[in-house]
Amino acid sequence: MQTMYKTKLIAAAGILISGLMTTSCNKPSQAPPPAGPPEVGVVAIQPERVAITTELSGRTSAFMVAEVRPQVGGIIQKRLFTEGSDVKAGEVLYQIDPASFQAAFAGVKAALAKAEANLIPIRLKTERYRELVKINAVSRQDMDDVSASLKLAEAEIESAKATLDTARINLAYTKVTAPISGRIGRSSVTNGALVTANQPVALATIQQFGTMYVDVTQSSAELLRLKQNQASGLLKNEGVAQARVKLLLEDGSAYPLPGTLKFSEITVDQSTGSITMRAIFPNPKQTLLPGMFVRAILEEGVSPQAILVPQRGVTRNPKGEAMVILVGAGEKAEQRPIKVVRTVGDNWLVSEGLKAGDRVIVEGLQKARPGTPVKAVPFGVKPETHPAGIPQSAAAKK
Repeated sequence: MQTMYKTKLIAAAGILISGLMTTSCNKPSQAPPPAGPPEVGVVAIQPERVAITTELSGRTSAFMVAEVRPQVGGIIQKRLFTEGSDVKAGEVLYQIDPASFQAAFAGVKAALAKAEANLIPIRLKTERYRELVKINAVSRQDMDDVSASLKLAEAEIESAKATLDTARINLAYTKVTAPISGRIGRSSVTNGALVTANQPVALATIQQFGTMYVDVTQSSAELLRLKQNQASGLLKNEGVAQARVKLLLEDGSAYPLPGTLKFSEITVDQSTGSITMRAIFPNPKQTLLPGMFVRAILEEGVSPQAILVPQRGVTRNPKGEAMVILVGAGEKAEQRPIKVVRTVGDNWLVSEGLKAGDRVIVEGLQKARPGTPVKAVPFGVKPETHPAGIPQSAAAKK
């Protein structure tokens, strides 16, 4: 009985499987739709006017710096300024004990008076001998001796005057004055300190902040590259006498006032292979301080018909040459070598290999094989969608 039941069950299962297979075979098969060419994002090349700049690091320095040193020796009696304050040229900063210099001045002044007194009788005697020698009342030798004595007395007076001027100058030097106007720093001496003439250690330093220098360095190779680009016409000078310079401070903020490039050093530093360039900046609010680290942005020139390509669209071949993939004839991908000069922001400045109207692929490069068809879409444009946010291609399938 059980054997017959199993036999019927197997037969029914076989009939069911056979029916399902028949139904499946009779259903028409649906082949997947053929895939179109891959979409790639392209940028159309359009020449544009671009100001080419370079960013260099440097340090600020004061427009004028003067180290205050004594020109005579003595004891500092009094310091007459406040450290960190603004001083004016000629303002007295230190008073050196003038007693010895006053005595020296008085002594030389007395010596001058004595020499002037001695001159009077010699001059009168000379005048008398000049009349007597005409009538042979005195000898010619006596006349010569008196004339020589007169010249000697006159020379002594001139010497005494010079010595008196020196004594007067030394007495004036006991008042140490500011050589320039500006802000004075800390004092290296106090009252009672002994100083000497022209000592190596400055008493104080005065600096002018109203205008500041910025010294930056540039490699000689970069300078040669700049000159070559200008000679080839890639960069042009707009006729500005002095190149404009912008400044970035240590915190990354931009300094609000522009500066100008004053000069470039004529000698290359052999240890670094670089040259020093100096720019000048107005500093009315004294934002810039000497010794600050800054980055200067120099305008090298202007490229009136610059061709820029996004960096993401440029690759390198095994030889290191720059390459781009274009959408060429027949809407097919085409690989082309180019020559790049430098970066400008997030773009490459191209000197050879591209022209206006070329469409460079910058997105979907992995899909664009040279010689294969592609669908060019402007870079940055999103695919068209239905209101519900479903792409048209997906909606069509549904």
